[in-house]
Amino acid sequence: MDNNLTLSEIQSTVDSWIKTYGVRYFNELTNMVLLTEEVGELARIVARTYGEQSFKESDKDKNMADEMADILWVLVCLANQTGVNLTEAFNRNLQKKTNRDSQRHLNNDKLRNLEL
Repeated sequence: MDNNLTLSEIQSTVDSWIKTYGVRYFNELTNMVLLTEEVGELARIVARTYGEQSFKESDKDKNMADEMADILWVLVCLANQTGVNLTEAFNRNLQKKTNRDSQRHLNNDKLRNLEL
């Protein structure tokens, strides 16, 4: 498998996988709930890795990259079943952000004076 898939190729790969192994897509509402669940799993890892909470024994086998991939998977499923071309949507969104925010963050003293 190619390790450098484009968004279009990812959408096609997920669609093919669903049709081969998954029988059919879960309905949109189910996938929306699953997406929320996966984001929550990522949030738990982030809270324990970068926040004040410590890991529970049941959290120690969780992997941030795997949770992000789960989020991408379900998001791609939603895009596929609702007819969203993620490449086009991303490009439009990037242009919108560039037009709207081209100077906004550069001129934000809160960002510029933040010491890491």
